[in-house]
Amino acid sequence: MIPSQRRQQLLDLLDTHNELAIAELATYLEVSHMTVRRDIQRLEQAGRVLAVSGGVRRVAALHREPAWPHKAATNTAAKRAIARHAAALVKEGQTIYLDAGTTLYEMAALLTGHRQLCVITNNFQISALLAGYPQIELHHAGGRVDPDNHATVGPAVAAYLSGVNLDQAFFSSSSWDLERGMTTPDEAKLVVKQQLLRSAARRVLLADSAKYGRFGRFRACSLEAFDLIVSDEALPSPARQALAERGIALSCVPVTEPSAAEHAAPPHTDPLLNR
Repeated sequence: MIPSQRRQQLLDLLDTHNELAIAELATYLEVSHMTVRRDIQRLEQAGRVLAVSGGVRRVAALHREPAWPHKAATNTAAKRAIARHAAALVKEGQTIYLDAGTTLYEMAALLTGHRQLCVITNNFQISALLAGYPQIELHHAGGRVDPDNHATVGPAVAAYLSGVNLDQAFFSSSSWDLERGMTTPDEAKLVVKQQLLRSAARRVLLADSAKYGRFGRFRACSLEAFDLIVSDEALPSPARQALAERGIALSCVPVTEPSAAEHAAPPHTDPLLNR
């Protein structure tokens, strides 16, 4: 079997199993572990698969953003760890943007002790939470309402952002990888994220490891556009190495649950009813 046929067979196996160990693939394909590793490397360079510890999984297309309640209940420990790391980057007196996303909501809950902070967001959950803290100057970027993600999207949000200067912008994304960058299946979100890149002096992506290797239809930017990416320690080692080789700043935080005193964010369901 020639290499191209073998790699196609590997992809066919992943279509059925989604994730396989190198040892399993060596048995299926009747080749050495080293040959399987080389095939995985070639397919990963082409953006077809994602190498994970001891194996490989299929890169997955994201056709629609998950709704807020689903995202709020997924990978919560990693999101809280990422949020804690990101919140420590915020300084008094800054003007920051918090993108729509459950990790950003976790981050917003950790900023309520600031006394001189301006927060701009397009997310209703974040706005409802921070509205209870009058010492924080809060702005909501208006536009078309996306009911699934509890946020405003589209050209009106982008137009608002074109008129502000941000010290830091914290981005969310449900899909990111090295070859395709940060992507989205929703064109209305694309224009917001691209304007945000232009409006911010510092751009930080908050994205947990479960979202790595997914891709949406629309490409917002390459990962080199970010000054820092914050993810969690479960991000596969090959991905970390590849990001480092491209000179992309990455922080992979350990995932530990905080105590109740350290993290007291209201539930995600409806912050307005929790005050």
